[in-house]
This record gives sequence, C-alpha cells and structure tokens, in this order.
Amino acid sequence: MRRTIFDLDVLRTFATGIELGNFARAADRLGRSTSAVSAQLKKLEEQAGTPIFRKAGRGLALTEAGETMLTYARRLLELNDEAAAAVYNVELEGWVRLGLQEDFGENLLPEVLGRFARAHPKVRIEARVVRNAELMERVRSGKLDLALAWSDGSLTPHCMPIAEVPMCWIGPASGPSEWSAESGEPLPLASLEAPCLLRTAAIKALDAAGISWRLAFVSPSLGGLWAAAAAGLGVTIRTPIGLPDKVKPLIPDEAGLPALPRLGLVLHRAEAEPGPATARLAELVLQSVRGALGNALPTPLVEQGTRRVG
Repeated sequence: MRRTIFDLDVLRTFATGIELGNFARAADRLGRSTSAVSAQLKKLEEQAGTPIFRKAGRGLALTEAGETMLTYARRLLELNDEAAAAVYNVELEGWVRLGLQEDFGENLLPEVLGRFARAHPKVRIEARVVRNAELMERVRSGKLDLALAWSDGSLTPHCMPIAEVPMCWIGPASGPSEWSAESGEPLPLASLEAPCLLRTAAIKALDAAGISWRLAFVSPSLGGLWAAAAAGLGVTIRTPIGLPDKVKPLIPDEAGLPALPRLGLVLHRAEAEPGPATARLAELVLQSVRGALGNALPTPLVEQGTRRVG
C-alpha cells in the first residue's frame, strides 16, 4: 500500500468549501483564485485514489469516501491549529468568560475546555451554561466575553451566525409515541420553562396546523426534559444536537406532526476585537460546534463554483 501524506492546505480548502456550501466563497475566504481551488480539489481526489465528490443536481455531494475524508480533514486541521497555537501563544494569560446554551453544555464544553487548558494552562476560564435570554443579557452587559446561543432574530453588535439547524419533534427511543393525530386528543407537550424559543416554535407550528395541544410537563432543565420525553410523558422539540440515547427524533409525517423550521445558531462576542485568549477560545468553540453539526446533520449539497473537479 502506497504511503499518502495529505496536504493540510488542500484539506483546509476542502473543509472550508463544505462549511460555506460553495467553493467560490471558500476561494474568497482563503484568498485564492477559483482555478487554484479547483486544482486543489483535483489533487485531493488524486491523493485519495477515489472519487470524493459526485454530481447532485446543479451541485456536488460527497461520496462515502468524501464523508470519511471530511471527518479526518477536520480532525487533522484542528490538531494542526492547536499545535500552532500552543507553540506561538504559550504565554497567553488572563480570564475568559464563556457562556453556552444548555444543548451544548454536556458534549461540547468538556472538549473545548480540555483542549484550551492543555494549550494555554495560564488562562483561566469561567464557563456558564444558562438559557438564551440570560446569555444575551450577559453579553450585552459585558459579563461574558463569548456566548454560543440560539437565535431569536435579535443580534448583538459583534456576533457571527454559524449555522441554521433543523428543529425536530422528539419522543421516546423505546417505541412510538402514545399520541396519534386520529385520537382526537390534544398533543401532550413537554417543554422547558418559558421563555423558550423552541417551545414557541412548537406551539406556532401546531396552531398553524390546527393540532390541539396541552402542556403535560414543564422543566427548568434539559435533563428533566429528556427524562419526560423518554418516559412518554409528552413530545418535545429540540435539534439533533446532543440527543441522549433514550430519545429519538420523530418523522413528522409518520407521527402526524407538522414540519418545523430551522433555528439559527450564533456566536456572540462582547468586543469587536477580543484579546488573544478570547479569540483563541472562540476558534476552538467554532471548531467543536462545526464538528458537532457535522456528526448530527447530513452533509449538504455544495455548489461547486469552480471548474469541474476530476
């Protein structure tokens, strides 16, 4: 078997194009011509020895090998960036205050804190996992340096939209929901305490579809919500991010439930030009979020925006 050494520069172009959904936009971000990007993608397929892309309508989609390549490309780039930061920024010191929405607290926070602490042991992090409204208030008042929050449409002065994540109905993993549209009974809803963006979206979708509902369970925490959904006390609504094994997404048509919109995810910063420690932590948060999104969601079609690959 021949030894292959993948070019990190090529992998960065590949991962950036998938992230942006368009290789022409990737060329702009990376400061390259579209012809140079096309040549890099061709080189990647040659190095892999197998097709990475397939035609899908007007765009490109990843082959099975391409999906595998994307996973490893992200890991290699993260390790490269972490090594570079550790070498060049070993003297980073101070405090960084990070806030996260509860969906990301269990699976993303330990990874981010671990990677950051290993690279920058002199920086101390104050992390807070709270609801969206409190995150936004703390960023605006300067009590948080960074906050990862779902979007309610309002923006802070220094924020970066990351993704549009689909919302989904959630029920017990052990079997079908006991409620059916034909029963004539109101749909039992399990929800977080108000105000809750996803609770509002669920009620709006049900009202628009003419489906009656009742609040069967209200929890102050996400853990309580998962327990209620797993026990069949009510159907809830979240995103595919961080779902425990005891619950599963429901297919709207099969469950007799309406389709749901997407929910914006935004990284908020207290300052336009954050300090080096805050900027580095923001990079790690973005990397981890993109990895979580990649694992939870199917890879979207990509508009090529360059000359044909291969």
